[in-house]
Amino acid sequence: MATTTTHQRSETAQAAAGGLTTFAAVLLFIAGVLDLFRGIMAIANDNVFVSTPNYVFKFDLTSWGWIQLVLGVIAMGVSAGLFTRATWARVAGVGIAGLLIIASFLSVPYYPVWSLTLIAMYGFVIWALCVVQRER
Repeated sequence: MATTTTHQRSETAQAAAGGLTTFAAVLLFIAGVLDLFRGIMAIANDNVFVSTPNYVFKFDLTSWGWIQLVLGVIAMGVSAGLFTRATWARVAGVGIAGLLIIASFLSVPYYPVWSLTLIAMYGFVIWALCVVQRER
């Protein structure tokens, strides 16, 4: 015999879900600021980055800096939406974090430790936004 039960979310579970969303918002904002600064560094001074001549993905560092700068600003804007617990911000947060993981992967030869650190931060953002259940 099968019975169906309705699960009531406890106050503790709701607080944890809100905490994860806030965690993702703060982490996305910080990582967005770091990407903004990385973009400014690439635009202003190409000598900061390592030159890798035989890398498969070759980009001009100035144009790459603009890409990082724009993605960082978008990430900071989406994090502001996450503080309001908006559903669109959770979806956009996962999307922009995914794009920033790809961008950080493509910039590994120019600044490897920084890129891998940001990949980890964006991975935590995606995890935090995906495990929180939608509020009813």
